Amino acid sequence: MNELSILAPVLVIIAGSYLSIFPKIAGNNIEKIALYDVGCYTFALILSGYKYWGTAVDFNLILFDTNWFWFTVITYAVFETPFLVWYCKRHNVSFDIKE
Repeated sequence: MNELSILAPVLVIIAGSYLSIFPKIAGNNIEKIALYDVGCYTFALILSGYKYWGTAVDFNLILFDTNWFWFTVITYAVFETPFLVWYCKRHNVSFDIKE
């Protein structure tokens, strides 16, 4: 059940960012979305690390077991992908980076 203690905050962070935070402060600017997403990602890692840093707890990723860091990184990326695709379609996000 340790997996749930990481999955729940990760899902809340992702849902909160894509449904509330990003539309207000990033809009359809991919650079701002990426910047704020790094902050959200870091926050998820800090929460996980606060609880599991220095422990030998293993987390099950179906095919293999891993530590808290890789479990957070992989699950965040997997759960974020559908939110990102949905957000980009809904808000007409352009991937053209302007210099």
